[in-house]
Amino acid sequence: MSDKHLFQSGTLNRLALKNRIMVAPMTRISASVDGIPGERMQHYYQRFVRGGFSAIITEGIYIDEAWSQTYAFQAGLINAKQSAGWRAITDRVHQHGGKIIAQLMHAGAISQGNIYRPDTLAPSAVQPRGEQLGFYHGHGAYPLPREMNEEQIQQVIDSFAHTAARAVGEAGFDGIEIHGANGYLLDQFLTDYTNQRSDRWGGDIVARLSLTLAVIAAVRQRIGEDVTLGIRLSQGKVNDFHHKWQEGEAGARLVFAAIAEAGVDYLHLTEYDALQPAFADSPLSLVQIARQAAPNLPIIANGALSDACTAAQALEQGADYVSIGKSALANPDWPMRIRDGVELRAFDKNLLAPSADVKNCELV
Repeated sequence: MSDKHLFQSGTLNRLALKNRIMVAPMTRISASVDGIPGERMQHYYQRFVRGGFSAIITEGIYIDEAWSQTYAFQAGLINAKQSAGWRAITDRVHQHGGKIIAQLMHAGAISQGNIYRPDTLAPSAVQPRGEQLGFYHGHGAYPLPREMNEEQIQQVIDSFAHTAARAVGEAGFDGIEIHGANGYLLDQFLTDYTNQRSDRWGGDIVARLSLTLAVIAAVRQRIGEDVTLGIRLSQGKVNDFHHKWQEGEAGARLVFAAIAEAGVDYLHLTEYDALQPAFADSPLSLVQIARQAAPNLPIIANGALSDACTAAQALEQGADYVSIGKSALANPDWPMRIRDGVELRAFDKNLLAPSADVKNCELV
C-alpha cells in the first residue's frame, strides 16, 4: 500500500476528515494550576491543523472535582472557565479547517498531581507498579489507592457522560474519545492484577471491561447518535510498559467484539510498536486481531508510526487511520512533509525535558 492512501478522505460517524492522519493524544501539562487551558495551548494545537493533520485528539482531560485529575497543570473540563479555554482552542482549530476530539480520562490509582484530593481510588486496593513520572512533576511511589464502592463507580460513569456533553455543547469539540488505555482508571478495571473485585465489575476479561462499556453507553446517551465517539485501548501502561493481556489473543478478540457491539464510532489502539505481534504466541499485531474480531469497526493505529512507510503499513494491516505522536511534535507539518516529499525532522527527546510542558520553540 502506498502512502497515497494516507491522503484519502474519510468519515467517522458524521465527522468528515480530509485524510487518514491524526495527532495522537499527548500529555503536555500546560494549562494553569487550576486546569484552565490558555493561549499557549491555543498556539500549540493550531500548528497541527496548519500542518495538514485532518484531526487532533487532545491530551487527556480530567472530568470531575474529585479523583480524576492525573497530573499537575493538566487541563480539565468541569467548569465554565475551563470550558471557555477549550472553546478558544476549538475555535482556532475550526478556523483553520481542522477537527478536534476531546479525550476524557480518569486517573484512578496513578494520579500524581490532583489539586482536589490527596488520596486515590481504584478498582481494588492494589499498590500500583512503577514510580510516578518525573517529567510530569511526580516523584516516588504511587500512594496505595482505596477500593471504589458502587456509588463512586456510578459517579465516574456520570462524570464521563456529563463532561462529554459539556465538551460538545459548550467547548465546541467535534467528538469524544474515552481514555480506556495506558494504565488509567478504565484500564485498571480491565487489567487482571489491578482488578481483584468479585462483584459485577470484576471477573474475566469481558466482565472487567464492564465499566468501560457502561461509560460508553452513558456518554452515547448524553451526546446523541450523531456525535463521533471513540475509545482508546492499550496493553502497556505508563507505569507497566510491557504489560500484556493475560488472556492473550483469545481475550483480545472478546474485548474488540464487545467494543464493536457497544456502538462506538472508532477504536483507537496504541502499542509501543503498532506493527509488531501483540502476543508471543501469535504473529498478528493488535490492529490485525481487532480487524478480524470487529471487521466493520473503524480503527485508529498508534505507536512508532513515525514515517510514511510505517503509517502506510498500519493501514495495510487493517487500520483506517493513524495517529502520530512524537513525530508530530518534531513535525507539526508531518502530513505536508509526507505529501511534498520533504525530509522529516528527528524527534529531540529534550523537548520533553525537564518536564513535558509545551516549549517556546513549539509556538513559532
